[in-house]
Amino acid sequence: MDGRLPWLALCATLLVAATPPKDIAFVECPIVRDTKTVPCWLAEHKGKLYYLGIQTDVSAEFNPPSLGHKVLVEGQVTDAPTICGGIVLKPVKVSIMQERADDCNQLLPADDRYDLTFTPPRPPGPSAGRLAFDYAPPPPAPQPPFKPQSFDIHYDFNGTVGFSTPRLIQPVLKYAREVNARKIEITGLRGATRLDDGTLAIEDEAIAARRANQIADLLKGVGLTSPTYVVVAKDKYQVGDWTTRRVTVVVSP
Repeated sequence: MDGRLPWLALCATLLVAATPPKDIAFVECPIVRDTKTVPCWLAEHKGKLYYLGIQTDVSAEFNPPSLGHKVLVEGQVTDAPTICGGIVLKPVKVSIMQERADDCNQLLPADDRYDLTFTPPRPPGPSAGRLAFDYAPPPPAPQPPFKPQSFDIHYDFNGTVGFSTPRLIQPVLKYAREVNARKIEITGLRGATRLDDGTLAIEDEAIAARRANQIADLLKGVGLTSPTYVVVAKDKYQVGDWTTRRVTVVVSP
């Protein structure tokens, strides 16, 4: 027996373990596949099929795409078992592109190999079944001395207020009330994503200001009117992943 074989196997294992996950970003048509339970969404890119998520309600992290529009898909390729025949990306961010794309209309029939189980029917009120997600409990109430605290609110590509926005601004509102906020600084940012083909997907020029002003209006609209507001928009785009598309809110006691 070759005494080098165990060492070679160990080296190969360490090499695989050290390989960083592959980032991927592309714009393609979404594909909806029917199943016996709930539809799932996919996208094909360079001959490979990727799993995006299942059809969910508005309480879930994943909001499904729409046929008739392309999607920007950003994520990391995993070696997890395929879902609905698609490679799993985790984490994954899916943004619906605004422009119409009438050729994005592919529907795949149900296949007995794909059975996405969940627990229906759910009771009235917020979903707690497999169609939605359980979010982390809120942090404990702050204790003095109170300090400025920063919160990030992230967006889909060219996205503004959506179904997830109320949930995302809830921690801001909670902290501001708990510390009797004196000042709230809101900074809107604009992002750009480098696609696999080398091109840049750049957000609209005015998006940073729209986001910042909308967050200020939402906070004031729910009664947070006593603090002084400082609203800033940074129109120069940042190249990176989906985290560059954000509003940063700093709450000062």
